[in-house]
Amino acid sequence: MVTVNLAQAKARLSELLDRVEAGQEVLITRRGKAVAHLSAAARPRQALPLQELAGFRAGMPRLRRPVAELLREAREERI
Repeated sequence: MVTVNLAQAKARLSELLDRVEAGQEVLITRRGKAVAHLSAAARPRQALPLQELAGFRAGMPRLRRPVAELLREAREERI
């Protein structure tokens, strides 16, 4: 983990962000006390391949009535 003070962080922000993207963590201090911790943002999950998704949907049970009817009934019950 890299530790820098606030003045250094302001002057070298781009460099510090490059390090964070590369997997390092950065601790920013003010007057010797930790005030911020930079780490990489969570990566978005990859989408399922379409064939796997089609297989998943095929395994789901079929509804006996159209979804529109079920939604209409649910709305009417709340009123």
